Amino acid sequence: MKDRILQTLRELRNYALSKNIEAVFFYHEEESYLMRFANSAISLNTNEHLIRLDITVYEGCKRASYELITDLSKVGEMKQGVDIAAEMARHAQPLNYTPTIPVYLESFVDESGYDDSLATISNEERLAYFNAAVKDLETDEIKLSGIFSNGGNVTSQINTRSEYSQYFKTSDAQVTIVLSHASLNWEVIAEQSAQKKSELNPAMLRRDLSFLLERYLHDAPQQLPLGRYNVIFGPAASSELVSAMGWIGYNGGSMKRGFSFLAEEQVGSKVFSEKFNLIDDPTRSETFPFRRDMMGMPRNPFPIFENGVFKSFTWYQDDADEFGALPTGHTVMHDSPVLSGGDMDVNTLEELVNMPRDLLSSRARTGTIGEGNDILYIPFLHYMNVVNPSKGLITASSRFGALLLKQDGSVVVPYNVRITQSLLDIFGDRLAWLSKAQTVYNTSNSYGARNPTSICLPVFIQVNDLEISHSNSSY
Repeated sequence: MKDRILQTLRELRNYALSKNIEAVFFYHEEESYLMRFANSAISLNTNEHLIRLDITVYEGCKRASYELITDLSKVGEMKQGVDIAAEMARHAQPLNYTPTIPVYLESFVDESGYDDSLATISNEERLAYFNAAVKDLETDEIKLSGIFSNGGNVTSQINTRSEYSQYFKTSDAQVTIVLSHASLNWEVIAEQSAQKKSELNPAMLRRDLSFLLERYLHDAPQQLPLGRYNVIFGPAASSELVSAMGWIGYNGGSMKRGFSFLAEEQVGSKVFSEKFNLIDDPTRSETFPFRRDMMGMPRNPFPIFENGVFKSFTWYQDDADEFGALPTGHTVMHDSPVLSGGDMDVNTLEELVNMPRDLLSSRARTGTIGEGNDILYIPFLHYMNVVNPSKGLITASSRFGALLLKQDGSVVVPYNVRITQSLLDIFGDRLAWLSKAQTVYNTSNSYGARNPTSICLPVFIQVNDLEISHSNSSY
């Protein structure tokens, strides 16, 4: 199949050259499978095989793109797409800069991230995984919902500037399991990301779900008073916060457009806590990495924050062209962010809940709501959005399995709360600790072309003195 894909792209390149058309071709193929559960039954079981071809034609400072969903047997249709894109480019509005067209110096193939046994896992195996993960946990009141998404991805590029091409193949799986109480309306969740079939571990999800069920079934619910809390974020919540930084923080194009809380003069300055170390690391296979970007630039570990010091903006090629900057190898469908762990030795939620409160509160600030500095655990942030990008201000509500760890050792189940806070505060001096243990959290978007994405980060992060701006009175 790889040879046929590359041969088709070469044929399209030759066609464009024969018509003196400057073109870039981006090929995307996915084989996707989805099993969805609702009310403790399979509600959807589907798969799709899609081939997308994006054709971008350049004419000086003008360009235009045309995308079609096609098939490898429809080369004539693809050639028509080249003609359509060329006609569109002739009528396009000129840019105020000249966009760069890749010049590949060699062909590059990377299939190291592909595991056929994961990409093609069967319906029976998906169902068996769910049955193992929720064994003996469902009741007449506690219902199962969730998804098991898996598949394979191929992307490939070629253009009229060079005879060489690039080819990437990956596999991935994303599992989300939710147990909800039919009458009390609470929900608990467990998730897993896999790049290889051997990484699938339903027993781990069952452990987490079982522990949360025990808490939600037996610990008292409570509406929290408004005020400032010491908060421990789980990996789902932390990944949302770190991911937002790639949008409104260290992205060079966002900065130039006034959509970032960082400025050029802050490069080399301390912005966050010295505990904060973030790197874009395409050597980490768990992040489904691109080891070359779409321009052919080799991608190596790229420090973004070291001990809280801001090291560099990342630059897409097109933003670099527009603003006169140097590209940094980030013209990719996604980065490979890795947030370093810290020094707190805790691996699971059960360990966290059972830790002596004095050990947690020893790093907490005084003045927070809750006698003796109770700790609010938020595993999941719901509908996070940006309030003010230039201040790094975001807002989100808690959901799925929050807990209040009381100083006396007891546990309370809080109703959902809302946090509205700047990322500069969250990862600044208020950052109390990060766990040594790291995990992988899948941040893939369910819509559009398949683009497996994840982040490596600590299992837990504690941040002090975060304001709770709204507190629900029920689930």
